[in-house]
Order: sequence, then structure tokens, then C-alpha cells
Amino acid sequence: MTGLLVPADPLAPRAPDGHFAPEASAAREAGAAVVLLDHDALLAGEADAAVARVPSGAGPLWYRGWMIPADRYAELEDALRARGVGLGTTAPDYARAHELPGWYPTFAGLTPRSVWRASSAGEVPDADTLAALVAPLGGGAGIVKDYVKSRKHEWAEACFVPDLADATHLHRVVARFVQLQDSFLAGGIVVRAFERFAAPDGGRAAEARVWWVDGAPVVVGPHPDTPDDVPAPDLAAVAPAVAALGCRFVTTDLALRDDGVWRVVEVGDGQVSDRPTTLAPSSLLEPLLRAPAS
Repeated sequence: MTGLLVPADPLAPRAPDGHFAPEASAAREAGAAVVLLDHDALLAGEADAAVARVPSGAGPLWYRGWMIPADRYAELEDALRARGVGLGTTAPDYARAHELPGWYPTFAGLTPRSVWRASSAGEVPDADTLAALVAPLGGGAGIVKDYVKSRKHEWAEACFVPDLADATHLHRVVARFVQLQDSFLAGGIVVRAFERFAAPDGGRAAEARVWWVDGAPVVVGPHPDTPDDVPAPDLAAVAPAVAALGCRFVTTDLALRDDGVWRVVEVGDGQVSDRPTTLAPSSLLEPLLRAPAS
């Protein structure tokens, strides 16, 4: 059985981080080894120190933990390889599933139209540059995010643009987004065409988070933001795209557009996708740990 790598508690480094402790317990109950990662050391560029508690030759591991920038994940893979330990998800596969430019071409017909531009933390493209960037979207409303995350909880100020043709407003939203992301800005700026999703109660549209292992949907559950709502999405068009992406452990977030079509809102690496509180850890960990990690 494949083992599980989880972040250690920063204040109690011999124990799993509390957020992932239920998954660590479920892995142990399933008979899998659980080893600890110093996530803070990894983010600080100290990959060897981050894996110091991983026994040499510990065997193949799946990671379940906090998000890791793609370059740091590659350093993690190298540090583990030096200890004779492999990861179930390679660094190129992690980047392809984790960052929108990696997965978007495969899912382009199933997800809102998107454009992007690489940029560094703190860098705000000028209004003319942004206008040229979004021109292929043809106007209308849009959503601003980076390669990994949006700031949907600051919807009006750092996420939603009512009219992409309004370059001044677009620039203002992008600038605020960059400011709030600060050093956590991932990859660059993404602008996506806005699509309206069905929300029967007038609130947030319920999303389904589907967990895929080796191309099979092992769990169809709620999104962490709507943990009590479990839609039943149509996966007929999504499954071939997941297979074409070629990454072993991924998530797809799906929502029902107001015209009745299921749309892929986001794709993610399954190792760093959050598990909703209403989803039992064992329902995810058992099929994952049964899958060979290499």
C-alpha cells in the first residue's frame, strides 16, 4: 500500500497538522504509513530540511497537504528522490494540474474562456496591456485570478469585472487583486469570461468536487464552500478530458450553468485540493492509497 505524506504541525512537529490529522488517521487505519513534511521549510527553499523526518527508502508516497508552488514541489520531489522516496504525482504533472495554463488547453471546450499573462508578485500590467490581453474574450463580464486561485470573497474589488471593455475598471480590479495576493501571487494574471451558474435559492451556486485517480472518478462530493450541497454532475464530457490531461490524481470542480450545461469551473491537483468537512476522510484515502504511487 502507498504511504501518505502530510504537513507537520508547526508547533508540534512530531504530529500532523491539525487540518490533515483526520486524513492521517484514516490512512493509518487503512494500514498505510504516514510521514511528515515541514511545509514551512519547503516554502522557505529548504527542501532537504523539509523532508528530514521522512525515513530513507520509505516507499512511494501520495502527498495530502497545503498548496505548494510548482517550483517548490519540484524541489520536494528532488529531495525525496535523494532519500530513495518517490511521489505519486511527478513535478511536471503537479504543475499541469495545479496551474490553469497547464490544464486549460485540455478543458478549453468545457470551461469558461480564459487568457493569461505571466507576472511576478507586485507586478501590475498597465491598462493598455490588460486591454490587449482580454481582447480575445470579446467583451462582457470577466473574473480576475492568478494561475491557481481567485479572491472571490473580495468579489467586487478584486475579482469581478462587469465589462472587460472598461480598461480602467479592469486595471483597478487587477491592481487590487495583485495587492491582496502579495507574495502569494501564483504564476501570473488570468482573466476568465464570466458565466452565470444556476443558484435556485438566490445564493451561491452549488459546485461538485470530483476526485479522480488514474482517470476514474473515485469520489463525487460537495465543494468545500458548499459542503452541504451535493450536486450530481454529468461527467460524460469531463472523463475524456481528465484522461487526456494524463495526471494521476486530480480534482474537477463543476457547476450547472443557468442554461442547464455542466461546466468545469476549476481543475486542481488532488494532493492540494481541500476536502470538504462533510466528506469522510476514508472515502478519499482508501481508493487513493490502493492506487500504486508509481
